[in-house]
Amino acid sequence: MLFPRIKNHVTNIRFWPKAKVEPLRIFWFVVLKAYSPYRYISVFLAIYDQTIYGNEGIELTGQERRGEAMKYKSVVVLTGAGVSAESGIKTFRASDGLWEEHRIEDVASPEGYARNPELVLDFYNQRRRQLVSNDVQENEAHLALAKLEKGLLEQGGKFLLVTQNIDDLHERAGSKNLLHMHGELLKLRCESCDALSACVEDSSKQDTCSECGAEGSLRPHIVWFGEMPLAMDEIYDALEFCDLFVAIGTSGHVYPAAGFVEVANNSGAETIEINLEASAVTSHFDSQILGAASVAVPNFVEFLLLS
Repeated sequence: MLFPRIKNHVTNIRFWPKAKVEPLRIFWFVVLKAYSPYRYISVFLAIYDQTIYGNEGIELTGQERRGEAMKYKSVVVLTGAGVSAESGIKTFRASDGLWEEHRIEDVASPEGYARNPELVLDFYNQRRRQLVSNDVQENEAHLALAKLEKGLLEQGGKFLLVTQNIDDLHERAGSKNLLHMHGELLKLRCESCDALSACVEDSSKQDTCSECGAEGSLRPHIVWFGEMPLAMDEIYDALEFCDLFVAIGTSGHVYPAAGFVEVANNSGAETIEINLEASAVTSHFDSQILGAASVAVPNFVEFLLLS
């Protein structure tokens, strides 16, 4: 495989499974570019070295390596909370997350909304205020993925970005081919006519739908626990025909997203995980890069585009 599993630290670099450790390994591009004072030399070496060793110990020439990197014609990327966390978006899985103040079933389920809609609306109003504040901005990972999309499309390839995040940071970074499988915080959905409307301010039960005029029918356009994620047919179609699947900043606990890697594997795609730590489904990926998304993703994208 092109990207063997690696553990990325400032002072410790470990390659897994066993590989020949040589000074010109391609992983200097990802690791040393971020952390070493010789990062610029590492870029030069990563591009111009003569040989690297793949996951199975197969020696690849520079020309063959270039062909390997350029073979991807259809790429699907899945992003999770780990990407937006570096922009200041708090998540319910984090120890300092906004969700700590409430039980998940109280603010992120249809039953909770039915019991206390004011509580749920206030909860999402708080998250919306945070999102539109100057404190939250897209980070280098968001920008790198937009760059990858642009570069791949210019080469005649296909690209789909699927996000579990409900913020708009991918859009701000310039991503176009994007699906929000768990909904969008800056939209409301009418329970009477299913119309969507933009929302950047607080919402209340007194709001009326601009399409059908129904009062009290607007709810956050969020997929709550127990509800079906959005655009699943389109996502599965893309996974079945992709040749590279990358999951970034995901826990691997939430399905159906956690099962995307298996769909990609069954389609014969290369599968790569980029995460701060191993996810619950790490063993299903061909390769793994451990590190902060804002560092690892730009380096990974730069390698793909320069190779």
